Amino acid sequence: MTPLLEVQNLSKSYPVGRKGLFGKRMMQVLREVSLSVQPGEVLGLVGESGSGKSTIGKAVLRLIEADSGTVRFDGQDLSTISHADLRRLRKDMQIIFQDPYASLDPRKTIRAVLSEALDTHKLHMGTARADRLTELMTMVGLSPAFLDRRPHEFSGGQRQRIGIARALAVEPKFIVCDEAVSALDVSIQAQVLNLLADLRAMTGISLLFISHDLSVVRYISDRVMVLYLGKVMEVGPADQIHFAPRHPYTAALISAEPSLKHESNRIRLTGEIPSPLTPPSGCVFRSRCPYALPACAETVPPLRDMGEGRLKACIRDDIL
Repeated sequence: MTPLLEVQNLSKSYPVGRKGLFGKRMMQVLREVSLSVQPGEVLGLVGESGSGKSTIGKAVLRLIEADSGTVRFDGQDLSTISHADLRRLRKDMQIIFQDPYASLDPRKTIRAVLSEALDTHKLHMGTARADRLTELMTMVGLSPAFLDRRPHEFSGGQRQRIGIARALAVEPKFIVCDEAVSALDVSIQAQVLNLLADLRAMTGISLLFISHDLSVVRYISDRVMVLYLGKVMEVGPADQIHFAPRHPYTAALISAEPSLKHESNRIRLTGEIPSPLTPPSGCVFRSRCPYALPACAETVPPLRDMGEGRLKACIRDDIL
């Protein structure tokens, strides 16, 4: 099957601080990341803050420009198409933002918020507009009677449902969910996750689901990609990643989850994630890895195929 989204060797750096004698210092946040998303698939991206998850989501949508690498969506290379073609393609590529409070214009009614994207792409014009808005509110579990209210009249969970309705309004093929439930209470998180799962089953939409919480990612994803300091550490089916991790960093993320089980076999990370300005040599995870060898400081581990859809970036095969 041809992937709906295919990313190859994506890299991105940002200038930091004032320009000096040799120019500005560059902070590399993505290091040759590759991924793919099949039609109807949910790929989860997980990692600590600073791992580059949101940068991938924005680069995929060309909300920011990557330094190098290619992004192909539905067979088209996004780096070479015209602005007019990219504008048309944006109908098929949408985003749900993290903050349900900041992502909605407080001056507009929900009717105006949902109509904006429809106006941009000239969809459901005339009398069909009211039917489409009613359908969208119903799809996300809100009453159409709320259409003429403004965002401040809703709870955080309701606002995120409105954000989901806005993303669905133009009937996209693919949505980036950028920490879409992290700002919500746990009980509301579950409701929104169930809603996304139901909408995915209903519409066949593909999702790139970004979160720092591996248990949340596992709940909704078919496959999971684990990132650390801009590098891919491990990729595999969601349940296999959770119950049988192959990389020490993945195992450490699982160990950090609340559990009533005996804790003697937990992997605990010490220290903070290193600065992207001064990453460790060799394997970027080695400075916090309990299994690191001297060779880990000298070798950048490639992402190796372990079979059964599993990939990992680690020189050791004698652990986990």
